[in-house]
Amino acid sequence: MSAADELSRRIAAAADLCLKPHRHAVVGAMDSGASGCEGSASESSGGPGDCCLRLQPRGIDGERLPQQDIELELYRSGNDLHMMLSWPEQPEQPMLWHGQHPVWMDGETGLRTERPPAGAPLEALARRLRALLSLPSDAHGEDPAQAAGPAGEPPWQA
Repeated sequence: MSAADELSRRIAAAADLCLKPHRHAVVGAMDSGASGCEGSASESSGGPGDCCLRLQPRGIDGERLPQQDIELELYRSGNDLHMMLSWPEQPEQPMLWHGQHPVWMDGETGLRTERPPAGAPLEALARRLRALLSLPSDAHGEDPAQAAGPAGEPPWQA
């Protein structure tokens, strides 16, 4: 199993844990230059190109629930990992930007809004993904390019 496949499996497992009772699949490429991700890692900053994935849930009976799909956009700004989570099939729902803390935004205006009733599990997923995907040096103030390896790839592009 490739590193990208293993990371996709771990993202799906995090979604399964935080968004019970659904089971999730991760759709989209985890590596640079493939469908879903663009750009390449910068050797000096460890920053990736943007990566956009879709978490596809299934009910307990195995039936696909496309209305509950979650779009996950991952990107770096400086040394920090940021993510945007949204329900693409429910545009009336606010979207969650998660960097150092969660911020809920209206999808149409971009203005800050209150967390929706279904928002707590999504925030839990964002925290879990941030811990899973952050470079080890992010928490220690070190250079992430050195911690990521010789090419400076973040975990989802390794």
